[in-house]
Amino acid sequence: MINSKSGDNGASNGLGDFRTDKRMILLSVLALPIGAISALVAKLLLWLIAVITNVAFFFRFSAAPVTPQGNHLGYWVIAIPVIGALIIGFMARYGSEKIRGHGIPEALEAILLGSSLIQPKVAILKPISSAISIGTGGPFGAEGPIIMTGGAFGSIFAQLFNLTSVERKTLLVAGAAAGMSAVFATPVAAVLLAVELLLFEWKPRSFVPVAVASIVASVLRVPLLGAGPIFPVAPHIALGAEGLIVALIIGLITGLASALLTALVYGCEDFFQRLPIHWMWWPALGAVFVGIGGWLDPRVLGVGYDTIHSLMRGEIVGAALVGLLIAKSLVWSVSLGSGTSGGVLAPLLIIGGALGAWLGQWAPVGNSGLWAMVAMAAMMGGTMRSPLTGMVFVLELSHDLNTLPALMVGSVTALGVTVLLLRRSILTEKLARRGQHIAREYSVDLLELMLVSEAMDKEVPTVPADMTVAELSLRLANGDPRLSRRQGTLLLNKENKLAGIITRGDMLRALQQNRAGTMTVLEAGQQQLVLAFADETLHDAIARMLRHNIGRLPVVNREDSGTVLGYLGRSSILAARVRYQQEEEIRSRGPIFPFARSSITDNV
Repeated sequence: MINSKSGDNGASNGLGDFRTDKRMILLSVLALPIGAISALVAKLLLWLIAVITNVAFFFRFSAAPVTPQGNHLGYWVIAIPVIGALIIGFMARYGSEKIRGHGIPEALEAILLGSSLIQPKVAILKPISSAISIGTGGPFGAEGPIIMTGGAFGSIFAQLFNLTSVERKTLLVAGAAAGMSAVFATPVAAVLLAVELLLFEWKPRSFVPVAVASIVASVLRVPLLGAGPIFPVAPHIALGAEGLIVALIIGLITGLASALLTALVYGCEDFFQRLPIHWMWWPALGAVFVGIGGWLDPRVLGVGYDTIHSLMRGEIVGAALVGLLIAKSLVWSVSLGSGTSGGVLAPLLIIGGALGAWLGQWAPVGNSGLWAMVAMAAMMGGTMRSPLTGMVFVLELSHDLNTLPALMVGSVTALGVTVLLLRRSILTEKLARRGQHIAREYSVDLLELMLVSEAMDKEVPTVPADMTVAELSLRLANGDPRLSRRQGTLLLNKENKLAGIITRGDMLRALQQNRAGTMTVLEAGQQQLVLAFADETLHDAIARMLRHNIGRLPVVNREDSGTVLGYLGRSSILAARVRYQQEEEIRSRGPIFPFARSSITDNV
């Protein structure tokens, strides 16, 4: 019997719906304090925003919630955002450049390229810079900063333990989701955002810990910030077919607006990139535009939560909607393009809500508040490419369950429009401009679906173990079809049991040592083999190949590792991939049309 290095005891193929193991319990336990920490950070961030807003616009030290709209600064209101932006520019240049931007792309970058490692100074500087930006009138929300900050604390906490990069990612995302849950009282939407945008997988090993952290944060939010919903509305009546058609139309228009908004943001960023001055001064230049916009319409300043609530209740109508839509879009795009610190979610709700409320004036059913909510979900679904998050987020903000079908129609429709018009979302475009590609289509790995028995070569290249190297070389030179197309040849003993394997490299080394080639192939080859089993997945077999740095595996019977069933090489794996690709690309008529020729394909 040969010596096997496969590490499989042969008792079971280990197949199941999920690969999750008991490490999930450990990560869930670690997610508990992360949820609590993120809730406290959310409280601190909102407190700091309130304090800075009071100091900047009303010259008083107070943590009472307030908006910049009631200030009496006159023209001097233009200077407040500029002062805040100058501070942020210095913090970014001399503290950490990671605080620039709206947080989510930076979290994505840390997950995909930074092994989910975030520096402690980012966890400190990001909320402070964001609070300064928003508190001095920046037209942003707190969700992007809290996602980045919560993720940073999750990453720092994870670094205290011996975890893999994937496990650190889970705890980073747990912190991000918990922060969003605490700020908005939206625990379900926070978990959906993690799945749609941050985790890059759908697995219980990550989903369960993220959900634990989000729930913990939502529970702690009640004593810290109060219970939700934060934007309650009077319940709307359930919509019929006519209402859903209106939601579809609003979703289409909002999807187009989402694409234009994304182009506007990056058009502004391109403008700042061309300026012949250091990037630390860009936020101040953008803040001049913010200040002018705030002087003309104070509603564009700050997080604008009261404006969001007013839109959802249908309290803003007519020309005021058009002014709010245009002013907020321009001010936010210029400010975000300048590279200052702030979030995207609250501005998207205002912009989408203003558009939906304006369009809803001509709707035959519902009211402007209902269609503002639909367009809010659609703007999130289209701009962030996160339709489930969009619809559930607005639902949790309002607790109006009757709106859910319309929210879904609007959000999914906007997503369909933007994925056809734009290659990337407003979040991933920033990473693409740094030379990084992100694919957000999640599917089950083909290698997890196929068994080795489906891909292996059943015409196994074998020779007797006592054959000489010279004899095998001659057979290869003569083009033996069973041997020449494979890099490895399996060696069988007198009982036709697997004894070893010899590769072309083994043969060359043997001939260099013994030019006559009298050495047997078993002596020249390898007897301690790494094996594959016919009833295991291709994923497991390929992982074993990579772990041992080899390109081929003998496929044997699980109960008798000497009985050869097949040969798995690189070409077999590629052939399996080709079959999958054909299923994706080749179109043909189905078997329910017996009169149609099966050879007919339509590649149009």
